[in-house]
Amino acid sequence: MKNKILLIITIILFLPNIFLIRYLVEGIVPNGEGFSFNFSALSYVALGFLVAFLVSFIILYISLLKSMNLSNMIFFSVLPLTLVYGVFVVFVTQVGNLTDVTSESVKATLKLNATDNYNSLLWVALATILYLVLLFVLIIFACKPIKSVKRIIQKLGDGRAKFDDFKVGGNKDFQEIEHSLNKINFIYKEKDNKIRVANLEKEKRIPKELLKYFGTNSIKELEIGGKVQKQGVVLACDLKTNISRTLSLEENFNYINSYLKIVLPLVRRYDGFVDKYHGDGILAVFSKGENAIGCAHAVLKALDIKNKKESFKVDAKISIHFDSLTFGIVGDEENKMPTIISDTENFISKMQDINEYIGSNLLISKSVLDNLSQNFNFDYRYTGALTYDNAQISLFESLDYYAKSKREKLKKLKNKFENGVRFYNEGKYLEAKECFELVLHYVSDDSVSYVYFNKANEKLAEAV
Repeated sequence: MKNKILLIITIILFLPNIFLIRYLVEGIVPNGEGFSFNFSALSYVALGFLVAFLVSFIILYISLLKSMNLSNMIFFSVLPLTLVYGVFVVFVTQVGNLTDVTSESVKATLKLNATDNYNSLLWVALATILYLVLLFVLIIFACKPIKSVKRIIQKLGDGRAKFDDFKVGGNKDFQEIEHSLNKINFIYKEKDNKIRVANLEKEKRIPKELLKYFGTNSIKELEIGGKVQKQGVVLACDLKTNISRTLSLEENFNYINSYLKIVLPLVRRYDGFVDKYHGDGILAVFSKGENAIGCAHAVLKALDIKNKKESFKVDAKISIHFDSLTFGIVGDEENKMPTIISDTENFISKMQDINEYIGSNLLISKSVLDNLSQNFNFDYRYTGALTYDNAQISLFESLDYYAKSKREKLKKLKNKFENGVRFYNEGKYLEAKECFELVLHYVSDDSVSYVYFNKANEKLAEAV
């Protein structure tokens, strides 16, 4: 459309020149010593239209060149210059043989002599130099966008141009290249935005404390396969309920989430963070055992309050263990995730199995108790040992989450209960049965004593 408008303007400016050009020619008078100018008013008008036409023609010509392919553009930009150069060289070398008035004026102006070709050669040499310079400039101008393309490709290759709008300029070929480069850049932007949004979402889910373990504030800086070891306390919390068969899948999820909304803020309040979710439970990490135990007590009490308001009850099983934790980076470049990859997770899973089996709610390993500060006190009792990797690890049940009246009774019966556990482990099932029977006499709803009492009875029955 632009070229059509320029073509129309050029034609409109050309038409008056057909009629006015003779007035311009008449105003240029050869006099044998050069040229004299005797312009009339119409000569100046003709000169104005000629200049306007030439300007319009040059603009149209440049516009047409830009719409061509590069090879055609170079050819048609060099062609008129070459023709002018050729005509000038022929004219200068042959003008000495011409005898008309105009030729004489040209010879006088250029100081050419038919018998001496020295000035003619100088003019040809000058024209050749000028021709080569202009040719060089034209080619540089035509190929200038190549530098822009090179710079843009380097920036794209280095990943530094994802938010630039590229401008190449030049002819049709380079306009198409510019469009393609911007299209590639747009794809980069989209991909980069998706990755950035995904990273932001992941970083929202990944606690800052976990990233600090790796000495970074961004998940993008983490290396796949990287790992770090830290001493820490792991808390596993599983929510047990029997509502699966009575509620729909969506209602089941919503119900469990309503309990997790209680648990998660308490984890954060006690300076812990959730490493992972599994089913209807979590695995959280704390730097101190006191914080993990305090969090466990708070969770059990909060869930007990909520259970009193709900028709369906949720029973929480919590296990706490202190160990050397190995955090590693798993996934791929687009889905990096720091998580616990040490054997601690397997051990605490077995603690949870025992927690479920004996009917307790909060089990704590001896390693946690050994690393508590001296001024942190709470009531607990020995519930047995877990064999893991050929080692016996003692487990203890916290009594602090029980109601006060029950807790006081269990504290008074602690030695009797622990003796019963030791008798059972030594195979003295009759003595163990008597100990647990006594505990149940005073605390009939002590589920752990009830399990041990039944197991002792089974062992005695097998021996008969």
